[in-house]
Amino acid sequence: MTYVVTEPCIKCRYSACVAVCPVDAFKMGANMLVIDPDSCIDCGACEPECPTTAIFEEGEVPEKWADYTKLNATYAEQWPDITEQREALPDAEKWKDVEDKKSLFDPNPGS
Repeated sequence: MTYVVTEPCIKCRYSACVAVCPVDAFKMGANMLVIDPDSCIDCGACEPECPTTAIFEEGEVPEKWADYTKLNATYAEQWPDITEQREALPDAEKWKDVEDKKSLFDPNPGS
């Protein structure tokens, strides 16, 4: 099993989760993070750190976000590592509680 970052992360990209990951399993996209399922050790340290409640254990991902399991695996192969906490995106607080953000997903790697 692995943990999965889901839709609430889009347009926020808070990274407190990254700071507690013991195996540096996070990858950074332009407007969200994903977890590399091959690196994740299923420790769960990241889940309580997420201010948008975007991280779930793979078996607990809500049905409406089930496709994010594959999205995490796909982009974990393409995006760069993020190994330390960074500032959230500039307008993260504005987007934090917005629902239905999938159309805003940016597939480009973060920097």
